[in-house]
Amino acid sequence: MSQSDQFAPASGSSRNLAVASAVVVAHAAALWAMQHGLAQQHPPEVVVPAAVIAEFIAPPAPEPKPPAPPPPPPPPAPAPKPQPKPQVKPELKKAPLPKAIKDPTPAPAAPQGSTEDSQSKPDKNPPAPPAPPAPPAPPAPPAPPAPPKIEQPSSNASYLNNPAPAYPSVSKRMGEQGKVMLRVYINEQGQPEKIEIKQSSGFDRLDDAAINTVRQWKFVPGKRNGVPEAMWHIVPINFVLK
Repeated sequence: MSQSDQFAPASGSSRNLAVASAVVVAHAAALWAMQHGLAQQHPPEVVVPAAVIAEFIAPPAPEPKPPAPPPPPPPPAPAPKPQPKPQVKPELKKAPLPKAIKDPTPAPAAPQGSTEDSQSKPDKNPPAPPAPPAPPAPPAPPAPPAPPKIEQPSSNASYLNNPAPAYPSVSKRMGEQGKVMLRVYINEQGQPEKIEIKQSSGFDRLDDAAINTVRQWKFVPGKRNGVPEAMWHIVPINFVLK
């Protein structure tokens, strides 16, 4: 490559730069001429802002009204008129009455028939009959008899020697436990005649074990006023794993 080829691009860029500078200067000169000519033909307009002055004129205050004249005093009350005193008239003396003079002629005797008629005629208003005596008060009702004294049967006496319920081995292995409520009918000798399940433990094996145990028990029989009597009794059997 020759030395002239190396400087060829540089000379071309310089020429383009000069042309661009000339174009810019020409535009600037034209713009200045236009502005200068317009400035001479039309003088600049000056806008003076107009100040608006507003003044608020308050209306004149009303004149105060003269105070009202005080009311006239009430007229004095008229003095009460004196009442005339009552004139006391002099008492007139009464003339004395003449005294009575006894008549000397005797009064005529009343006929006998008139007295008999007055005795025979009954009085117009006879006396009222006496009131009847009050009836006697009824006797008080007899007091109600005292309620009978009832003693429930019992299975806790030590002399009965009742065995404890046997826990089924299968129920122990399976973890079954619960409470059985038995309704037992106990006769006069203290023997259980009927046994019913009032509340189950939830497991048949435990219910059967409770029934078999209570069937072998003996009880102190229930009493009514100290006399043995057959009656129902509730017996709880509790199966608890320890």
